[in-house]
Amino acid sequence: MAYKIITSQCTVCGACEFECPNAAITLKNDLYVINPKKCTECAGHFDMAQCAAVCPVPNTCVPA
Repeated sequence: MAYKIITSQCTVCGACEFECPNAAITLKNDLYVINPKKCTECAGHFDMAQCAAVCPVPNTCVPA
């Protein structure tokens, strides 16, 4: 499974992009998106998905 960003809630702050250890988060058309093929939910790196941990808006980075 991977995470996804609820674009209607995203403030495009960019915090998640720099925290992702797999470079799965990119800015496309002024919106951040998570590539599900690269997202590992931070398994092997952290205890929880870092996009969700650093996002300032609750429930914006969620399991897909």
